[in-house]
Amino acid sequence: MKKLFEFLLLLFPVLVCAQQVLAQSSPLDYAWKYVGNAGFSAGEADYTSLAFSPSDGYPYVAFQDYGNFGKATVMKFDGSNWMKVGNAGFSAGSSQYIRIAFNLSGEPYVAYEDVANSFKTSVKKFNGTNWVYVGSIGFSTAVADFISLCFNQFDEPYVAYRDRGNSAKATVMKFDGTNWVNVGKVGFSADTAVGISLAFDPYYSLPYVAYTDYGNSQKATVMKFDGNNWVNVGNAGFSEGYANFVSLAFSPIDGQPYVAYSDGGNSERATVMKFDGTNWVNLGNAGFSLGESRFTSLAFSPVDGAPNLAFSSEGNYGQASVMKFNGIAWVYIGNAGFSTARANYTSLAFSPSGRPYVAYQDYENSYSCKASVMKDDSVLVGINDQQESRLSLYPNPTSEYVTIRISAPVTSLLTISNLSGRHLITRPITEPKTQLDVTNLPSGVYFVRLTSEKTVGTGKFIKQ
Repeated sequence: MKKLFEFLLLLFPVLVCAQQVLAQSSPLDYAWKYVGNAGFSAGEADYTSLAFSPSDGYPYVAFQDYGNFGKATVMKFDGSNWMKVGNAGFSAGSSQYIRIAFNLSGEPYVAYEDVANSFKTSVKKFNGTNWVYVGSIGFSTAVADFISLCFNQFDEPYVAYRDRGNSAKATVMKFDGTNWVNVGKVGFSADTAVGISLAFDPYYSLPYVAYTDYGNSQKATVMKFDGNNWVNVGNAGFSEGYANFVSLAFSPIDGQPYVAYSDGGNSERATVMKFDGTNWVNLGNAGFSLGESRFTSLAFSPVDGAPNLAFSSEGNYGQASVMKFNGIAWVYIGNAGFSTARANYTSLAFSPSGRPYVAYQDYENSYSCKASVMKDDSVLVGINDQQESRLSLYPNPTSEYVTIRISAPVTSLLTISNLSGRHLITRPITEPKTQLDVTNLPSGVYFVRLTSEKTVGTGKFIKQ
C-alpha cells in the first residue's frame, strides 16, 4: 500500500503556478463529506487533535475517550475504516489537553495532562506495537494544562504548557533523547498564559509560543526563544481586545508567524494577524467570521500556501466552518456551518494532496458527542491556473542527492517539506541548478516548493 501511495504521488505533474485567487464555480464544486463513519469513537470524545502521518499519509485523531474512562485514544483512517492505533485508552488514567504530532519516521506522539500522575504532562509514542512513555512519566514539575506539542526540524519533540508550578505562566520543555529539559527560563511569560500554541519558524527552527496574556489584559502575545532568552515578537498584547482560542502557524511562503483567535475587540469573531517583521497587522478584515468563533485552528495549504482557519461558528449554531484568505478577503470553503450539528474542539490539517480535513466533537444527537472527521471534497482542491512547467527534479527516486533545475533563474525561496508539512530545508536560491544532499533524510516522499515574487513552483521526490 505504501509503495502504491508513493507511486501515485509521482503521477502528479510538477508545475509552476501563478498565485491566483481560487474561485468557487458552483455550490456542487464544494462539498464537505464525512471521512468514514460519523461519530466513530467508542464514546464521547474531547480535545480532538488531528494530524497526518508522514509515512502512510493517513489521518490520525487523538482524543480523550469517554468510551474508555476518559483515557487517551488514537484512531486512524486506513482508507476504508477508522481503526484503533494500539490499545484504546492507553494512558494510565484520565487525560486532558491531548495533542498529537509525528516525528520524521512517522511515529505518532501524544502529549496530555496526565490525571493519574498529579495532572502533570506525559508524552507517549506508538512504536508500532505499543504506546510507550517518552522520557519520565509526568515530567513537568507541577500541574500542566493548555498543552501544545510540536517537533523541530531536528526531530526533537517540544511541549509548551501553562505551568501551575510557576504562577501559571508559560513553560517550554524538549526531549533531548534521554530527558525532558527546560528550554530557557521556566514560567517566562509576564503573567498567566492560557490557550498556548507552539510552532517552529521554517528558517532557524526557533520555537515560538502564542497565548492569551493575562499580563497584558488577556490580549494575544507571541514570544520566541532566541537561543538564550524568551523575547517578545513585536509588541506584547498586540490584539485589539482579549484573545481566546489562540492558534499559531507559520506561512510556508514568507516564513512569518500568523496568529488566529476569537477576538474580544470584535464581538468574539475570528481575526487573523501576521507579523510583518516589525509589527502585527491584520490579515484582511478583523472579526471576519459571521458570528462568534470558538476553537480556532489555523493551518496553511501545502498547495497554494494560503492560510485556512477552522472554527466552531456561533453564527451558524456552533457548527464547523472553514475559511480561507484568498489574497484579498476571507471566504468560506463550502458552506458556512457545514457540520450537521455543533462542533467542539475543531482541529484542521491538510492531507498530502492539499485537501483540508477537520476533526471535531460531533454534537449530532445520534453521535452523542463522539469524534467525527470531515473533508472538503471539492473538485477544485489543489487546482490553480497553471503555467508551463519550469521546474524539474532528478534523479527521482534518489538515495543521496537531488538536483532542482529551473528554466529561468530568479531569486526564490526553496522549501523541502515532509508529508506532514514540516519544513526540513529552507534556503534562498538564485542559480538555475541546485543540488541538495538528502542523505540524512529518512526514506519517504518529500515536497519541493520554490517561491518567488510572482510564481510558485512545486514538485515531489522520493528518498529511498
